[in-house]
Amino acid sequence: MPTALALLIGMPELGQLSREQAAALIGLAPFDRDSGQHKGQRHIAGGRARPRTAIYAAALPAAYRWNSQLVALYKRLTENGKPHKVALVACARKLVIFANTVLQRDKPWTASLNGCSW
Repeated sequence: MPTALALLIGMPELGQLSREQAAALIGLAPFDRDSGQHKGQRHIAGGRARPRTAIYAAALPAAYRWNSQLVALYKRLTENGKPHKVALVACARKLVIFANTVLQRDKPWTASLNGCSW
């Protein structure tokens, strides 16, 4: 199933949510495991599995070559020591934010969309 179709079917609310709500609904929002003085690792959990799988699969080639903003994000995160999969999840989250913004504004995606900044 194409990614756009998977997002529209799996997340009909897309375009009516904030960027944080969209990321949490698909299951790509980072949650912390902190307790008292202990600072635990961040993780993703929950959300809708089918659109999350589709957007993660779309983030794989986009993070390497197709989207200059995602290439820059992936490169910055990996150069700062983040693992490969953590950087890919961040790119997938960014793709959800892009899709949400496009649907909110009802305009085609361009690299200079305000509200999609890092």
